[in-house]
Amino acid sequence: MFEDYDIVIGLEVHAELKTKTKVFCSCKNEFGSEPNSNCCPVCVGLPGALPVLNKKAVELTIKAGHTIGSSISPIAVFERKNYFYPDLAKAYQISQLERPICVGGSITLDSGKVIRINRIHLEEDAGKLVHKNDKIGTLIDYNRGGVPLIEMVTEPDISSAEEAVEFLMKYRSNLVFGDIADCKMEQGGMRCDVNLSVKKKGSSVLGTRTEMKNLNSFKMVQRAIEFEARRQVEEIEAGKTIVQETRKWDDNRGRSFAMRSKEEAQDYRYFPDPDILSVEISEDVVNSIKKTLPELSHQKKLRYIEELGLPAYDAKILTSEKYICEYFEKVLDKVKNPKIVSNWVMTEVLAKCKEQAVESLEEVISVKNLAYIINAVQDKEITRINGKELFEDACYSEFDAEEEAKSRGMVVKMSDQDLEKFIGEVMEENRSAVADYKDNPVKVENFFIGSLMKKTQGKANVEKARPIIHELLERSVR
Repeated sequence: MFEDYDIVIGLEVHAELKTKTKVFCSCKNEFGSEPNSNCCPVCVGLPGALPVLNKKAVELTIKAGHTIGSSISPIAVFERKNYFYPDLAKAYQISQLERPICVGGSITLDSGKVIRINRIHLEEDAGKLVHKNDKIGTLIDYNRGGVPLIEMVTEPDISSAEEAVEFLMKYRSNLVFGDIADCKMEQGGMRCDVNLSVKKKGSSVLGTRTEMKNLNSFKMVQRAIEFEARRQVEEIEAGKTIVQETRKWDDNRGRSFAMRSKEEAQDYRYFPDPDILSVEISEDVVNSIKKTLPELSHQKKLRYIEELGLPAYDAKILTSEKYICEYFEKVLDKVKNPKIVSNWVMTEVLAKCKEQAVESLEEVISVKNLAYIINAVQDKEITRINGKELFEDACYSEFDAEEEAKSRGMVVKMSDQDLEKFIGEVMEENRSAVADYKDNPVKVENFFIGSLMKKTQGKANVEKARPIIHELLERSVR
């Protein structure tokens, strides 16, 4: 049944910008403050209060447009979007409709499919409803009201939940690596509205769409799309009509519910805000902002593969989050061996992050300590076993790994001649084992490695010792 239908999806993605103050007033743009402590007459809509546009918010919006190849409008206009809801103090939202800051653009998926972008516009965020209980009811925190918000609107080019999630991950990565937005979805820093319809496979006639609002995790987007597509197909197959409406997703119950009929632009009675002048954006400003755009995730990934020689898998993991590649590059500055640093970061440090559910790699182990351990192991100053021991002890600790290695007697200052001398002594003391080498070479070599480590109190370098032991044993059976 489902294979007979195509899914048509368009996304509206909201992201809060990284500014110090709100978009039309000087109140702090800060998450987690005491409720209603970052408010003023402007952002709570008191009579006579006049908005003043935040220049930094405009610049970050232009920057966001550059990450997706948008054209930047020479003139941008702000309008009032009129609707009543408890979290919107003024009963209108200052937004953009006819002349947004960014027009067009695209993001290419790994499959090569291009998802076109209609626009990115700048607006103010609404407050937050805090649902308590039946006795207290619902409270309103206006701290978020007036926070600068960009809304990115795609064309209806997305055909599956998987494509939607991949698109969102790539867009989020652009904003985070571009230092435009934190996009902390669990804090509401990035939310997504999904517009979805289904149609008979191959048909050019689009079905009736519904909208699911404020989805704030990739998993939630995936589940919501899969449910809504299935629901619409089942309704159509049962002979029912799809109603154009806004639906609320309940992630605990794994289903959506109708909230209200879907609004159109005319329902909001948009008109230019008389308190805000049109914004002129010169080509010089557009170009100067473009020059401030740092290396984005997909650009880093390509550089890691082509210039650092890392496998595509390593490059993908290391550039999956900004904090990972920043840490990787800091360690690489001190170690100068991309693949070895990649191995330690991916297999050791990220595993600890996952284990403790932390995002800061520096919190796991400092760049200085990890770089010392890697270099010491590679330079054969300490054994790999001791390196792993040091790493485990250095995690979530303040000690200095180099000083600790010295105080524990881990640092090996043993010449090749010294090593050969100790190996010779071990072989002389275990002639019967030497005699068994021909019948069981691997077992005997491992025995001598163990004996050598015991004799040198763990100071012998296994990597250097193994080929010497092998050569001496081979000689003994010739």
